[in-house]
Amino acid sequence: MKIHPTAIIHESARLHESVEVGPYSIIEADVEIGDGCTIESGVRIFSGTRLGKHNRVCHGAVLGCEPQDLGFVPENSRPLLIGDHNQFREGVNISRGVKTEGGTQIGDHNYFMCGFHAGHDCRLGSHNVFGPNSTVAGHVELGERIFISGLVAIHQFCFIGDYAMIAGCAKVVKDIPPYVTCDGNPARVIGLNTVGLRRAGMPAANRAAIKQTYKILYHAGLNTSQALARLKLEAPTPETDNITRFFERSDRGVTTHR
Repeated sequence: MKIHPTAIIHESARLHESVEVGPYSIIEADVEIGDGCTIESGVRIFSGTRLGKHNRVCHGAVLGCEPQDLGFVPENSRPLLIGDHNQFREGVNISRGVKTEGGTQIGDHNYFMCGFHAGHDCRLGSHNVFGPNSTVAGHVELGERIFISGLVAIHQFCFIGDYAMIAGCAKVVKDIPPYVTCDGNPARVIGLNTVGLRRAGMPAANRAAIKQTYKILYHAGLNTSQALARLKLEAPTPETDNITRFFERSDRGVTTHR
C-alpha cells in the first residue's frame, strides 16, 4: 500500500494492498476499503464505513460521520455502505445510518461534486450525478441515472425516480417521478428529461410512451387514482410500468406539473 507517513490508520481497519492514502487522512477502526481505492489528503473515514472497489475520495471529504440528528446516540450507529467506482469530490460529507438496519447505502458509478451532503439512512442508487453544494436530507431514496444540479435541497423521506433531472437551486418537498425535469421553489415538473433520455439511448417509441403517460397523469383532467386505472388499460412498456409503480408507492405525494 502507498500510505503517506502522516496518515493515521487504525490497526483494525482493513485496506486492500492496492489502496493509496494521502497525507493527513484519518481512517478509523472497523473500516473496510476495497481494491483500487484512492484516499486523497485530509480525508476522514469514520468507523463502520465500507467502500467497495475503485472509489476515489478527494481532499477534505468526510464519510460515515455522526448523523446530524439531535436524538443520535453512538450505540444506535448503523454503517455507511458504498459500492464501486464512485467519486467523492472535495468537501463531500455523508452521514452514517442510525434508524434503519441497513444504514446509509450508496450504489456504483456515482459522482458527488464538491460540498455535497447526504443525511443519515439515505439510499442512493447508481450512475447518479450530484451537483456542488446540493443537499439530501435523511431517509431520501434515489433511483438511477439522476442528475441533481448545484444547490438543490431535497426534503427528508422524498423519493426521486430514475432519469429525473432537478434544476439548480430547486427545493424538493415531494417525490419526483421518473424521466422528468423539475425546477422551482417548491419544485414542479416542467417537462420530460428529453436530453437525458436521448443520451441514455432510449428509443423514440419509448420516449413517446413516457410522454403519453404523463399527459394522462397531468393533463387529462383525472385525479391520480383515475389516471392510474386508465394507464393500466394501455399497452405497457418498462418505462410506463416504472412510472405507475412510482405513483402507487409514493407516501409523500408526487410533485405536480407547473
